[in-house]
Amino acid sequence: MTDELPDRIQELLAAESSQAPAKDIQSLTADQSSEELALLLESLPVDQRVDIWRKLETDRQLDTLVYMRADPRERILDDLSEEETNQLLTDLDAEELLELAESLPPRLVELALARMDSQQREWFHGAHQYAEDEVGHWVNRDLILLPQTARVRDALRVLRRNQPEYCDAIFLGNRAGQFSGVVKISRLWAQPDHLPLLELAEEHANGILATEDAVDASMKLQKSGLASLPVVNKQREVIGRIDMATACELVNEFYEGQIMSSVGLDEDEDLFAPVRKSAHGRAVWLGINLLTAFAASWFIGLFEATLQQVVALAVLMPIVASMGGIAGSQTLTLMIRGLALGQITDANFRALLKKEVNVGALNGLIWAVVIGLVTSLWFGDLMIAMVIALAIVINILAAAFSGVIIPIILDRLKIDPALSGSVILTTVTDIVGFVAFLGMGTWFLV
Repeated sequence: MTDELPDRIQELLAAESSQAPAKDIQSLTADQSSEELALLLESLPVDQRVDIWRKLETDRQLDTLVYMRADPRERILDDLSEEETNQLLTDLDAEELLELAESLPPRLVELALARMDSQQREWFHGAHQYAEDEVGHWVNRDLILLPQTARVRDALRVLRRNQPEYCDAIFLGNRAGQFSGVVKISRLWAQPDHLPLLELAEEHANGILATEDAVDASMKLQKSGLASLPVVNKQREVIGRIDMATACELVNEFYEGQIMSSVGLDEDEDLFAPVRKSAHGRAVWLGINLLTAFAASWFIGLFEATLQQVVALAVLMPIVASMGGIAGSQTLTLMIRGLALGQITDANFRALLKKEVNVGALNGLIWAVVIGLVTSLWFGDLMIAMVIALAIVINILAAAFSGVIIPIILDRLKIDPALSGSVILTTVTDIVGFVAFLGMGTWFLV
């Protein structure tokens, strides 16, 4: 879909500009899934997006909205008349309403709930007992749960009637409804009918607590070798399951959020959000960066007299800052990934710090020699070459050390390292680099 997206955008915009009828729009989008269609609509300017969404088949409109990000979805919902909104809410189920609830006013959420059957309402309220970052909020209620006393023939009978999507295992529960085991469906076929299912249960397949972080739970599922795992409440009762489709979606959204938050953006931001809204959201981040830039400039200002006497230092300053920034960002990225995967602990922290400092020392020495030689040939001054070589070593070492320490400190302060780590690291490497370079320049050259 990604490779075809530019062509799809052009086709739809061309059809819309020529005021193509609904059947032509439906024909152009017939071969696309709801998820692909959601991405396509998000890529269109707002007016065309709303018009094209209205021309979709009625049964595809709701599914497309569910897959869209919050901001672009709200732009469509805000444009709907009361009659269109009421029609849209007619056939909502609990899972769809969970996705849309943040984009709907409370009145419409209550209206949608009133139109559901009691089972769907119960599922919706059950999901809302858990926060959006907890796996209990996103459970799939379509599962196969049998008593732990059931036998192979009972499981085969149920499977002949229904096997849900992403379901390769049967869950077992005791008389109190508490989780007691997982049986892979693939193990049933060669077994005698009378064999108890409990004898076929996987040894290491455990239920996931509903209050567990949704992304952590998704990672557990990905490592389990199963297509779904049971989700249990505090009483160990099975309330649903997390399946591979939901897990992949949660993990993708998490990492997309990490990338966007690293530059101060919201992952739900509309590509065509209003100028004022986009400018306001980005202004805060620009302001934070401005403060760090002023801090670095202030340190440079301390060496104004040196820069006036040795102009070559001003020419070479960006090299020192850039090398430190790149080296630090490499370490920072490695650390953020390690923290996200739970790989970094107090037990291995010192070894990791030592390794990264050694890498910084080796790279610092190699590139110090290269940059020193280039500088010597460029300016014909061996002393300037020595100063910048030493500054490069110091700054890359500081970058490696900071790249390890900063995310650890932020993580312990419950601050997302992906959000603010790069800003702090850049400030540190700029200040250390400038002070080391200009300080030694003042000492040796002035």
